[in-house]
Amino acid sequence: MSHNSQVFLPTNAGLPPSYETIKEEYGVTELGEPHNSAVVRTTVINMPREVAVPDHVVWSLFNTLFLNFCCLGFIAYAYSVKSRDRKMVGDVVGAQAYASTAKCLNISALIFSLLLVIVCIIIVSTTSVAVFQAFSQRMPHSGF
Repeated sequence: MSHNSQVFLPTNAGLPPSYETIKEEYGVTELGEPHNSAVVRTTVINMPREVAVPDHVVWSLFNTLFLNFCCLGFIAYAYSVKSRDRKMVGDVVGAQAYASTAKCLNISALIFSLLLVIVCIIIVSTTSVAVFQAFSQRMPHSGF
């Protein structure tokens, strides 16, 4: 490796070098249109700054507070928070994985909780009908 030292002396004392001087010293040529007849094609890809990854935090919070069947809502909330953290860090793939798990847990919690509510309504209604029938058989009708 050779070390060549060159001294650059300014041609204009105190003034910045002009464009013409630099052009002449270094042999800069002006570029015009391409010399070949090939068509130049460009491709522009618009990358969004932030990919929208739904983290389902609100849904998970709702399931945690109201429909927390076997703590599925709470677990979904934990995965939703992890998804939001991954999204803030910039890990889109990790955020999507956690969001997908939170979505599945939210759907499961919603379905199980709705089934539980429907079963409770059926049990209460059949029990109340049975109790009403039992009382109506014991009490004599007064003829109203």
